Amino acid sequence: MKILYLTKYSRNGASSRLRSYHYFPLLEKEGLVVTVKPFFDEDYLNNIYTKKKISILKLLSFYFRRFVVLFSILKYDKVVLEKELFPYFFSWFEKTLFVLKVKYIVDYDDAIFHNYDLSTNKFIRFFLKNKIDDVMKYSDCVLVGNDYLADKATQSGAKKIILFPTVIDVDRYHLKASNNNDKIIIGWIGSPSTFKYLKGLNTVFEKLKNKIPFEIHIIGATEELDFKDSVRYFKWSEFDEVAMISNFDIGIMPLENTPWELGKCAYKLIQYMGCAKPVVASKIGMNTAVVDDGFSGFLVKNEDEWIEKLTVLVKDANLRKLFGENGRKKVEQEFSLQHNLKTLIPLLKDGK
Repeated sequence: MKILYLTKYSRNGASSRLRSYHYFPLLEKEGLVVTVKPFFDEDYLNNIYTKKKISILKLLSFYFRRFVVLFSILKYDKVVLEKELFPYFFSWFEKTLFVLKVKYIVDYDDAIFHNYDLSTNKFIRFFLKNKIDDVMKYSDCVLVGNDYLADKATQSGAKKIILFPTVIDVDRYHLKASNNNDKIIIGWIGSPSTFKYLKGLNTVFEKLKNKIPFEIHIIGATEELDFKDSVRYFKWSEFDEVAMISNFDIGIMPLENTPWELGKCAYKLIQYMGCAKPVVASKIGMNTAVVDDGFSGFLVKNEDEWIEKLTVLVKDANLRKLFGENGRKKVEQEFSLQHNLKTLIPLLKDGK
C-alpha cells in the first residue's frame, strides 16, 4: 500500500518531524510504502532559523514544486496532508481533490487557522478567514493534536475527527539517576520563536535567586534572558536532546494566554515527563491535559504561583522524584509513539 505524505517541512522542521517523519520507519515495518514530499526545503528552514531573507523566486519555486506533485497523487492509496496544500492560497486544490474523490487525511498540531482569521492584514483576513474550515471539511479525516483543534474541526463540518497528540518515542527516553549538582537545574527546550514565553519569567527568576540556589539550562535558543545569573545555553540536536533534558531537575513550560497558545500541543512537557522530570507549566490549553496538577507537576496562573511552585520543587527532592515517576507513567500510557501507532496504522490501511 502506497502512502504519500505532503509535509510542510523536511525532517528538521519540528512539526513535520514529530507529526510525520517519526512514524515512517514503523509504518514501513507494517508493509506500507511511504513517499514524502515536503513543501519547503532544508535551505528554507536554515534561512528561517538564521533570520535570512528568502527571495520571491525561491518561494514561488516551492509552490510550483507542490503543484507538480499533485499530478501524481492518484497513484497513491492514501494521502496525508500537513495543514494545507498551499500556504496563503485559496483552498481550491483541496476542493479539487475532494471532487476527484481523493480521500486525503489532514493533520494539525497548532492553530494555523489563526494565520488567516486573526491576520492583521485585512485582505488575508477577508479572503482566507475560512480557508482551513474548507480544508477540514473536504478531507476524509482530520487528525488534531488537542481539543481546541478538534473543536475547530467540528465547527468546520469535518466528516471524521481523531485526537492524535504530538508524542515521543519512549524507547529513546532512557531514565537517568538524579543529578548531584550543587544547584538545581531548571530547564527549558524550544525554538527561537517560542523563546518569548521564557523571557516572560525574567522577573520570576530575579525574585527566586535570593531564595533558592538554581541554574537555568536553555536548549534551542540563543537569545539571552535579561536574567543573567547562572544561565547556560545549549544548541539543539535531535540526537542529543534527550540527554540534555535528562540533566534537568525541573522542566518548565510558560505560555501566554492567547488563541494561538490554545492550539499548542504541550510537546516539551511530554519530553520532560518522558525523562521522568517534574514540571511546572502555565495553566493554559493542552498543558492542563498533560499535567496532573499536584501529581506529576504544577499548573500555575501567575508570577506568585511560579515562584511558589518552583520553590517547593527545588527544596523537595522526594517530591521531584515522585512527580517524575508519575509523569513518566502517563507518557507511556497516553503520549507515546507506540500508543499513537494503534490509531495511525488502521487509519492508513483502511480501505486497503
